[in-house]
Amino acid sequence: MSGADVISLGCRLNIAESERMKAMLGEADDVVVINSCAVTSEAVRQTRQAIRKARRERPDARLLVTGCAADIEREQLADMPEVDGLIANERKLDPRVWNVPLPEAPPAPTRTRAFIAVQNGCDHACTFCVIPQGRGKSRSMTIAQVLKEVEHHLEQGAKEVVLTGVDVTSWGHDLAGTPPLGELVGSVLEGFHQLKRLRMSSLDGIEIDDQLFELFASEERLMPHLHLSMQHGHDLILKRMKRRHLRDDAVDLVQRLKARRPDLAVGADLIAGFPTESDEHHQANLSIIEELDIVHGHIFPYSPRPGTPAARMPQLDRGIVKARAADLREAVKARRARWVEGLVGETLPVLVERDGTGYAPNYARVECPADATPGEIVNLTPQRLEGGMLV
Repeated sequence: MSGADVISLGCRLNIAESERMKAMLGEADDVVVINSCAVTSEAVRQTRQAIRKARRERPDARLLVTGCAADIEREQLADMPEVDGLIANERKLDPRVWNVPLPEAPPAPTRTRAFIAVQNGCDHACTFCVIPQGRGKSRSMTIAQVLKEVEHHLEQGAKEVVLTGVDVTSWGHDLAGTPPLGELVGSVLEGFHQLKRLRMSSLDGIEIDDQLFELFASEERLMPHLHLSMQHGHDLILKRMKRRHLRDDAVDLVQRLKARRPDLAVGADLIAGFPTESDEHHQANLSIIEELDIVHGHIFPYSPRPGTPAARMPQLDRGIVKARAADLREAVKARRARWVEGLVGETLPVLVERDGTGYAPNYARVECPADATPGEIVNLTPQRLEGGMLV
């Protein structure tokens, strides 16, 4: 195999950036790029694993590492014999770093959905997080820049656009007039009536402005899929994490949205075993799954990251952390199973992916007929469940 190969780990923002790098590098001679993640110790372990695997599969390629781990774990990765070089995370989309021509337009999507990174970096200081070290201060694309990129993706045939970033709800804070995120979302929907589906990546619920709330509640083209950067279900732990919301803030937001849009599917990130977490705190974390009706759960066992305040707090035994993460996963699995079962027999507009599956507006995954065309939206009526997937 020759040419450029970009391997993406971690968040949707990394996926969006990997697609841009892949298009930018084109047929560059025998290059492998690992777009790394450092959100947890496990993510760093997976990055190192991906580096070793890539070297085994392409022993003669030039192997370069970028992404958050390339900044946060720079010395550790530089010492790996498999690695030929590191690219600073903030410079990975600069064609000059790769010695390739400047692009005339944003790259066309390589997926059926177009991921657009409207924001990067983070100005907050959650006690468990190292991402600001790898991404820097919050930086926003202007509305005009976002509209130009959306237009390009639509011209290439994209049916769904996903707006993503490190801390998407901080979009606009660094722009003139500090426009709210709802203004950007409204501009995209108003500017492109041909856009079938607009989806948001993970959001900080406490920063959802009134305009964005109204769009979630009433705009059919904005997908009924709200993924919250929740992190925990107990107020004391949320305070020790230095989060800006409390449990009741999330409950109130979801209740108000579901009163207006009952088909809204809720997702959330939850951390298990945060330092000082008691049995009572863990039970509150479990109960938030039912109270928020979380059907798309991302569960993270806490792992200390050097240099963060949480790493200096009293730590839990790793066995307890893993057991509590398993409890949370089982709770999400049970809630999701009931939700998916309720979708059997319901006709769903499904965006067909290249792997033979597709996603409904609520992000339920559906197995598609063999003759379904990738990139098209087709109405399907699931008849049964197989392995947790609608068929």
